[in-house]
Amino acid sequence: MNIETVTIKLNAIRYGDKEAFEELYAGLHTPVYTVIYRIMWDKSVSEDVLQDVFIKIYLSPPEPTIKNPRAYIFQMARNLAIDNMRKQARNIPLDETEEPAHRPLDGLPLRMDIENALKNLSEQDCQIVTLHVIGELKFREISETMKLPLGTVLWRYQKAISKLQKLLSGGTP
Repeated sequence: MNIETVTIKLNAIRYGDKEAFEELYAGLHTPVYTVIYRIMWDKSVSEDVLQDVFIKIYLSPPEPTIKNPRAYIFQMARNLAIDNMRKQARNIPLDETEEPAHRPLDGLPLRMDIENALKNLSEQDCQIVTLHVIGELKFREISETMKLPLGTVLWRYQKAISKLQKLLSGGTP
């Protein structure tokens, strides 16, 4: 779903159009979920955060003055996921050693390989790759969303893609 379509849907949502909300959700829930999941690495918690994102959009859509509402939605999702991770970190007992569930979005072996390879990236690199590949954000939008210089985003993306290619071709991290 492109910027213009998101803008149109958000304007309609401001006026109570439930169908526009459903269309926005249908068009963005998968890439937004993926961004959240790549931060949380827990399917059920990621689904909860996804619902929080869309509830906030429904109850209080971004103002029309937002230049790129699509990037704004991804930034909101990223921020809520990070906030949720911080809350979870405060509530986890120190003796708990169980890792979160690492489940791919579907059961394909290639998907599992990609998920495992992504876990070898730093959190920031994984977010950059996910926002660009799944979220379809431009590098400038990622730079604004993550509050990083554009050159840093480009460099980290190239570095991450090279590492992923190496891992997926049988190399070591």
